[in-house]
Amino acid sequence: MSKTALKTASVLAFERNLDISDGFFAQTDSQTANAKISPVTINEKSVRGTISNRQKSAIAKDPAKLDAEIQKANLQTVDSASLDETNDTLIVTWSCKVLPFTGKPSVCNDQDYQQALVSTVQDYLDNQGVNELARRYASNIANARWLWRNRVGAESIKVNVKCDIDGTEHDFEFDAKSISLKDFNTDDSKINELAKLIEKGLNGNAFIILYVKAAAIMGYGQEVYPSQELVLDTGKSKSKILYEINGKAGMHSQKVSNAIRTIDDWYPEAEFPIAIEPYGAVTTLGTAFRQPKDKMDFYSLFDNWVLKGESPDVNQQHYVMGVLIRGGVFGASGKE
Repeated sequence: MSKTALKTASVLAFERNLDISDGFFAQTDSQTANAKISPVTINEKSVRGTISNRQKSAIAKDPAKLDAEIQKANLQTVDSASLDETNDTLIVTWSCKVLPFTGKPSVCNDQDYQQALVSTVQDYLDNQGVNELARRYASNIANARWLWRNRVGAESIKVNVKCDIDGTEHDFEFDAKSISLKDFNTDDSKINELAKLIEKGLNGNAFIILYVKAAAIMGYGQEVYPSQELVLDTGKSKSKILYEINGKAGMHSQKVSNAIRTIDDWYPEAEFPIAIEPYGAVTTLGTAFRQPKDKMDFYSLFDNWVLKGESPDVNQQHYVMGVLIRGGVFGASGKE
């Protein structure tokens, strides 16, 4: 069957190839030799704040109503997480299993389409390989992008990555703040070595599981920032609920994963890397950087490549494969 006769499978899904755990928060003191490590716990606070949000026009234009509104107290119950007064260092640990990437979907209901898809991916692996993707993933592990707000507030950050392959232990340490978040041009032999391990895992040449730990000096008693739970029940008594794992503060695996795959600087007029997403969506900016109208979204590039044999340029090939490694459901629905 020719490629032009193919149609995208209506049922098509890929499992993720970077299987990342939650992040676990602990604390210690950098100034004390052999200081003990203890969990970061979540505490509840009840605070009496002020009304500071923008008011509706009807209230803002009426001085009496506005005065009455802004004099009210803003009573809140929130979660918070902080280091103890005797500790100045936040420790965050997580693990990443790197699974083989062959292009074979986990679910596909069209075997002709699957054959064309696997052939397309194999052609990419033979001609380009996953080295560029692996190097960018390695860079984002090393620069501690995954600490998010905790990275911004840290004086210094050491990232340690360990991996055991058939009894041989690989151990890397990085000065995270010296590695750029804006690009992937840092020339570091340890990043390159870590990238080779990730590449081995994606190619299926070795079983790779990375154990990652960051030690970030935040300051004694300073607040730290676990993941915040999405409150869907507006009747909840707390306005902010932080993520907790067996009594420890933690970070969602999805949030760690989002940081590791923030490698897409191949979108039109790119100014900074964004997370690999089918439409280049960045919810914090309310923007999708890969619009279907520009034919730069995943589906346009992917369909033209698999169905029509029209290979995009090399950078867009990396992007498309990055989406498949991310995983997801990509079938074409027959319904309008």
